[in-house]
Amino acid sequence: MEKENKRLAVLVGCNYPNTQNELHGCINDVLTMRDTLVNRFGFNLNCIELLTDDGSASVLPTGANIKKALDAMVDQAEAGDVLYFHYSGHGTRIPSLKPGRPFRQDEAIVPCDFNLITDVDFRQLVNRLPKGASFTILSDSCHSGGLIDKEKEQIGPSHVTTEISGTLSASYSKTKAIPFESILEHLTSLTGISTSDIATHLLELFAADASLKFRLPLLELNFFESLKPDDEGILLSGCQADETSADMMTPVMTGGKACGAFSNAIEMVLRKHEPPLSNREVVMLARVVLKEQGIEQHPCLYCNDENANVTFLCQLAARNSSL
Repeated sequence: MEKENKRLAVLVGCNYPNTQNELHGCINDVLTMRDTLVNRFGFNLNCIELLTDDGSASVLPTGANIKKALDAMVDQAEAGDVLYFHYSGHGTRIPSLKPGRPFRQDEAIVPCDFNLITDVDFRQLVNRLPKGASFTILSDSCHSGGLIDKEKEQIGPSHVTTEISGTLSASYSKTKAIPFESILEHLTSLTGISTSDIATHLLELFAADASLKFRLPLLELNFFESLKPDDEGILLSGCQADETSADMMTPVMTGGKACGAFSNAIEMVLRKHEPPLSNREVVMLARVVLKEQGIEQHPCLYCNDENANVTFLCQLAARNSSL
């Protein structure tokens, strides 16, 4: 009897309750996606790990806990397995650590404890995958384009789109970004160290749980970043690297429920269109939805040429394997 391929997921929703950075739709996003994974894509509920910061989940979405969950998922992966990570929460951009690049910025997501997870961390995860496994990352956060370091752009800033055709009428809307200066101020208040070097603060607070970007010596980091691109990583980002993503609530589009604009657009696309849908089609259709809603953000797709046309979450392969 042929072995059934695994379908594994880690879903992270950070609302940052009772803080100045509070959002309202991120946990709704991952709860909705959990249902979609089970009902449309054939994921087993026991193979989906949920991390939220509202007290309902057993594990908080700290930087260490998110990376632990992702590491455990990748450790289980074998050829043919489908891995999925959905993040809804704040993103940020941090100054590049490389000398001679004073204006370059790198992308990161912001866990509930501000222990940043960077593009280098996602690159390291994808590089660990066995040949033949796939790892899809959907990041509904600001500055999420380019979140897997060195991944090839398939749909991004070079894809010119027409003007926004709709008008956003939201009872609530907030960008899912925390400026670097605000993150630095928060970390400084925790460490009491007077320095603008974010690595110093993160290493002081989180030590070995801090991002690889801050723990690796510069020469080793340069070598790590020079590794060839992978065949397994697929990134669907809520916006371009220089854009923001919206957390919103509208009576018509979201039924009065707060959600991430990109996560909601993905759900609308999946409800409207029967499978199969390729990764490229999902992102392009999400762009159309956001344009019609009057939301000024442009989802992107980063992966190799072959994966751009592979069915989103390998839906046909997953269904066939369960027969």
